[in-house]
Amino acid sequence: MNSHNKIISTNDAIALNAANVALCYGHFNLIHPGHLRYLQHAKTLATKLVVIVVSDKELDKDLFGQHFSEEERAESLANIQIIDYVIILNNSTLDKLIEIIKPEVLVLGKEYEQKQSKQIDLAVNAVHRQGRVVFHAGETHYSTANLLHENVSDLESSSRDQLNKICKKYKITLNSLQGRLNNFSESRLVVIGDTIVDNYVACDALGMSAEAPVLVVKELENREFIGGAAIVASHVATLGAKCHYISVIGKDDQSNIVSKSLIEQNISADLIVDTSRPTTYKTRYMVENQKLFRVSRIKDHKISEKIEQEIIDRLTILAPNIDGILVSDFVYGVITQNILGTISNLSKQFDIKLYGDLQCSSQVGKVSKFNGFDLITPTEKESRLALDDIESGIEWIANTLLERTNSKNMLMKLGSDGFIAYSNSKFMERQNFPALSGNPVDVTGAGDSLFAAMSVSLSSGASLMEASVIGTCMASLSVKKVGNIPITNDRLYQYLSEILE
Repeated sequence: MNSHNKIISTNDAIALNAANVALCYGHFNLIHPGHLRYLQHAKTLATKLVVIVVSDKELDKDLFGQHFSEEERAESLANIQIIDYVIILNNSTLDKLIEIIKPEVLVLGKEYEQKQSKQIDLAVNAVHRQGRVVFHAGETHYSTANLLHENVSDLESSSRDQLNKICKKYKITLNSLQGRLNNFSESRLVVIGDTIVDNYVACDALGMSAEAPVLVVKELENREFIGGAAIVASHVATLGAKCHYISVIGKDDQSNIVSKSLIEQNISADLIVDTSRPTTYKTRYMVENQKLFRVSRIKDHKISEKIEQEIIDRLTILAPNIDGILVSDFVYGVITQNILGTISNLSKQFDIKLYGDLQCSSQVGKVSKFNGFDLITPTEKESRLALDDIESGIEWIANTLLERTNSKNMLMKLGSDGFIAYSNSKFMERQNFPALSGNPVDVTGAGDSLFAAMSVSLSSGASLMEASVIGTCMASLSVKKVGNIPITNDRLYQYLSEILE
């Protein structure tokens, strides 16, 4: 069916009376992966999926500010294949429309289950007279099945088209982004967090062991890369900003790898030796580009009060002459509550921007400990862990986390679905940015490179949307090679010029 023919009037809704209908409702000002999950679940509950769109006159202007028109929002929904019909809620109310259509099921976001407006309350009562109400945000997942249905080139082409549309929407051009990249050299930043050394071991698969069901491989060669907060500092420096690095290392050979790499990149550093812990060392065994498993050598106990005070003293000395602090917390004990408190106080005293990234893929931490930051960059999983909520929709999760952390901006990272950028301004601006690489080689450092690019961009005067365009291109470059390899300002500009029209 032509997408334009899917948009019907409230008067035409009576024709749907005999159909087995699942009804969805919302403003849909920005359609992102969270909405698609919600709509996909609704589609499984009935034969026809009908979406009701809030009209312009009913849209909360104080909440949305500049928004797409009702026609544009309806057209975007009509282009989604699983949707059968779209109705703009003009000259009627939701409960009256329900009386006309008599849907089998009304599907509402999980957040409506706890708090209902008068309009939603009337709609729910109307449905209960002939059908049922389901509160559901769609299935939460942290991976993608896109490659089962589309080839890589089509996926990447679609993502590039989407990014160019976003740039046109916000009047972002290659020239304006070049100006932002040129300003990177003016930023003075401190990166603090957990140091990691990543070891990649290339192997040849020999087969299964005859003695036990164990895969046998032959080691071919290995390469070591700095990782964790150290690679964030490396990205910051190679992008052109002035960078100072603060971390804790062990008294071992791995610490020498880190020191040597930082010196080669002209990164000044305070590397405090803690003899009670080795430098965190992660070994990944790979056959071609496929990771088999990882072995981590980690001590994640909290640093001593003496080391904590050394870090606090150093931050206090540096604070008057810096523009921003990047906290890269892998929850291995370096970032303590006292250090976060000091960072917060110094930020207020010297007008320092704060950027926070917490990674808890294999350990437990809560991004909600970053309070009053200019940017936080959690994954969806980390966001749900912080709120102890696995059911609510992405919008509710994001808005709640922004409110609780009092953060100015946030990126909700969605893995292969890219990320959603949220601005905690009066109008709660948000935009979904696609992942540009359809079949990445190594995603290990994507978040680190994104975090670095976003932080440097915002410190250099970029808007959240400009920084997000730069960030998504930076992350795409990062996943094209095995290992954490710093990306230069020139390489980033070259890629931007290839992607943007």
